[in-house]
Amino acid sequence: MFSYLKVKEHPKLFLAMTGLSYAEFHQLLPHFQYAWNQYVTQHYVDRDDRQRQYGAGRSESTLVTLEDKLLFILYYVKVYPLQEILAFEFGMVQSTANEWIQILSEVLKKALDHGGYLPERDPKQLETVLASEAESMYGIDGTERPRQRPRDPEKQKHYYSGKKKRTRSRISLLAASIKIWQRTTPVKVGVNAILTGSLRACSPQAKCKLP
Repeated sequence: MFSYLKVKEHPKLFLAMTGLSYAEFHQLLPHFQYAWNQYVTQHYVDRDDRQRQYGAGRSESTLVTLEDKLLFILYYVKVYPLQEILAFEFGMVQSTANEWIQILSEVLKKALDHGGYLPERDPKQLETVLASEAESMYGIDGTERPRQRPRDPEKQKHYYSGKKKRTRSRISLLAASIKIWQRTTPVKVGVNAILTGSLRACSPQAKCKLP
């Protein structure tokens, strides 16, 4: 059965399960503690129909420590095992694992937001966010998207790559004066979301220029 006390003794396993090193895990832990306290206060302590003091009833029998809770949810989002397998690995039934997933997913999101690790989702705020980040490099990438085969022979030649039977539009993604960035803090959660909302898609017909 997995637990924080067992897994922390194996750094490679710890990294494989969570995507974080021991140091990065403990850098995230205070933010997770803050988000967990907020969740408990909102859903238990300040609940209108509460008849007794929080903590006076039956104590938790699974994921007792905060470290176990964070290990559980990081392992779930990193590896994404079946809930039956997840439950077996952490010594609980599937229904309990599902409940913890619902609760701790919300807590983890708030923890990442509190620590400043979530990527910016509002395009209007990108300029402000990028101004505070260290410049790394500019990136150009490409992809293809299936499209309906044109009837015009000349247009067919334009879209035909010579290698594939399906007709596709070639799309170039240009980081137009947008820095590809990585937070200077060690925690890398969410850093692979490289501001896709700020990239422009350019078809072969359009001439894409960096401003």
